[in-house]
Amino acid sequence: MIEIKGLTKLYGKKPVVEDVSVRIEPGTITSFIGPNGAGKSTLLSMVSRLLNADTGEVLLDKNNVKKWKSSEFAKRVSILKQSNFINVRLTIRELVAFGRYPYSRGRLTAEDEKFINQALEYMNLTDMQDKFLDELSGGQKQRAFIAMVIAQDTDYVLLDEPLNNLDMKHSVQIMKILRKLVDELGKTVVIVLHDINFASVYSDRIVALKDGKLVKDGPTHEIINTDALREIYDMDIPIQEQHGCRICVYFNSHS
Repeated sequence: MIEIKGLTKLYGKKPVVEDVSVRIEPGTITSFIGPNGAGKSTLLSMVSRLLNADTGEVLLDKNNVKKWKSSEFAKRVSILKQSNFINVRLTIRELVAFGRYPYSRGRLTAEDEKFINQALEYMNLTDMQDKFLDELSGGQKQRAFIAMVIAQDTDYVLLDEPLNNLDMKHSVQIMKILRKLVDELGKTVVIVLHDINFASVYSDRIVALKDGKLVKDGPTHEIINTDALREIYDMDIPIQEQHGCRICVYFNSHS
């Protein structure tokens, strides 16, 4: 389990994340939602140790994440940031192989190759694994980066807006794959999402932030209702049931 306790991050004197406490339950998809500038990505960066908190702590299996050796932490928690710029010319397979670095330190074993092959297959990239990243569409590139994270084989997979710049088809593919990671491989996925309908349909739990503060945290069905969403987004958002899923009709709401 990951426990976030009283995390605060200041930029200058302004809190971007303010006294946030959340528990990430194993074997679930937890979505961080909220308006732009709510602190979602900052919170995820502190959980993954990319950013230091000003106050508070993050515990992984009851141990402060700061106390973990980097090599051990990287075997438990993987992170995919929003912008992934790589200057060297890599093939998909070479990129995915980076996910094995915490284990192999660059010398790939037969077991590493097995995980690389599995990750490529999982993301439907086997046929194009020798293509270079600069030859790929945005959606293909994003799948390659997610394959790298899958190859890392961590218990916790943290993704910062992985659907950015993707069309509907690729977004749905990626959310279905993340759902499979949880349901079939027992992973725990934490994801920052802009689209509340993807959060509604695919996540088990939703954590909503606004102005750096935690405003809602609970099972998806408790958060995807008009009252809760009004508190988060300052909009009246009608909700319709479709095939057992709650869909937020926010593009025509009266606020």
